[in-house]
Amino acid sequence: MNDLTLQHANQIINHAINVARELNMNPLTVVVLDAAGHLKAMQREDGASMIRQQIATAKAWGAVNMGVSSRNLAVVAEQRPDFMNALVTIADGKIMPVPGGVLIRDADNNLLGAVGISGDKSDQDERCAIAGIEAVGFFASI
Repeated sequence: MNDLTLQHANQIINHAINVARELNMNPLTVVVLDAAGHLKAMQREDGASMIRQQIATAKAWGAVNMGVSSRNLAVVAEQRPDFMNALVTIADGKIMPVPGGVLIRDADNNLLGAVGISGDKSDQDERCAIAGIEAVGFFASI
C-alpha cells in the first residue's frame, strides 16, 4: 500500500491546475483529502470564488466517506432523492453529489483519499482531478 503524502497531494493539485490552464478553464479550487477525510492540501487559484473551497471539499469528503465518486453520488441523488437529502443532512451539508470528487486508489485498489475540484463545469472539474491523480501514478476511481 502506498501512502498519500503531502508531496503527492501537491503534485496532484499542480497537475490538475496545469491541465485546467491548458484547457482555458475557469479558476479552480483543488482539495486533496486523506482516506479519513482530513485535509491534506488545498489551493485556490487567483480569481476562484470563496465558496469554491467548501464545494471542492464537499465533493471529495462525500466521495471518500461514502466510498464512491461524487459522480456516483449524483446518480444516487437522482434515483433516491430522499436518501441523498437525508445523507446530506446527517453529514451537516458536507456532501456535494455532483461530478468533481474522485477517489484516489493505489495499484492494489486501496483507498488513499480523494480529490475535489470546483470552479468550472463539474465534468471538467472531474477531468482535472483524474489527470492529477494519474500524473502521480495513482488510480482515479470514478
